[in-house]
Amino acid sequence: MITPLAALEKLVRCESPTEDLQACIAVINLASEIAAEVLGAPATIRQIEGRPVFWWGDQDPEIVLLAHLDTVWPHGSFTPLWSVEGDVARGPGIYDMKAGFIQALYAMQGIEGSVALIATTDEETGSATSKEFIKEISRKSKAVLVLEAAIDGKVKTGRKGTSMYNITVHGRASHAGLEPEKGINATVEIARLVLQLSALENAEHGTTVVPTVMHSGNTSNTVPDLAVLDVDARSFLQADLLRVDNAIRAFATQHPEARVEITGGLNRPPLELSSTKELYERAHKVAAKLGMSLDHAAVGGASDGNFAAAAGAKVLDGLGAVGHGAHAHNEWASVSAIQERTEFLHAFFLDLLID
Repeated sequence: MITPLAALEKLVRCESPTEDLQACIAVINLASEIAAEVLGAPATIRQIEGRPVFWWGDQDPEIVLLAHLDTVWPHGSFTPLWSVEGDVARGPGIYDMKAGFIQALYAMQGIEGSVALIATTDEETGSATSKEFIKEISRKSKAVLVLEAAIDGKVKTGRKGTSMYNITVHGRASHAGLEPEKGINATVEIARLVLQLSALENAEHGTTVVPTVMHSGNTSNTVPDLAVLDVDARSFLQADLLRVDNAIRAFATQHPEARVEITGGLNRPPLELSSTKELYERAHKVAAKLGMSLDHAAVGGASDGNFAAAAGAKVLDGLGAVGHGAHAHNEWASVSAIQERTEFLHAFFLDLLID
């Protein structure tokens, strides 16, 4: 049988950026082949809104093991594509979150009961096609275990909710030297909005409102007639996300003839301790029996666990790889932790199936 590390290498070498549908189809097909070798049968591959989803196990599961196999990395982002030095394995998506998928897959060996391992392929861009699917399967479950990477070895019992916006300002072009007064400067207008965005932050609730990508203007001697800005907003408190949303939608330009368009909005609601506390306490006891320490943390990044909690499910997140560097070129996963976390997951699955 293929070893966990060899299986992980195969998955990592099969690059799967979210935007490349054919690459995502390929990684799901490969995952199904690995499942056939490890678990004795291939996965069912479902099509959800035109994207492939890996499904192995019960067709109406009480325990959902939730993963994703898409990554943020375009083809060719890593050189070498795969490397192992001591306990450190590197490659695109290894920490976020292909190692977590492999740990769950091997932990399923010998498990009988109402459990299913499910992996989507659009998580890194907001789960637009899989969001309702995730909510539906979560609503019917008694536990959703999310195989996202651990943070410093800790599981995640809290996550911020997220909102994403695109702000477009329409101005009017004119010659920047001859008659700038006849133009409407879209760059100036959007700069005023950027200052308003920063004023919406709230440290008490971890609320951040971050202008990210901005494009403006066409040539160096023309008053810009168009400016486009992306905004990433996050908070541990849903009410604060709603406050920010209302404020952004009320944005107006200072120049009466300029025009602002705002698209996007609330994406993932927060994952709160009320949804995770029960499963964490149970997982902590299982880990202790294995002589393993299992701490927890709240983090700023969101996951599909947020959607599961919004559907009313009990959730525990961060059950995947031990390592570091999500979305960074130093992304790595601990080789030795793969076995330890796999054994813990297997014991945790058995414990949950007792009820």
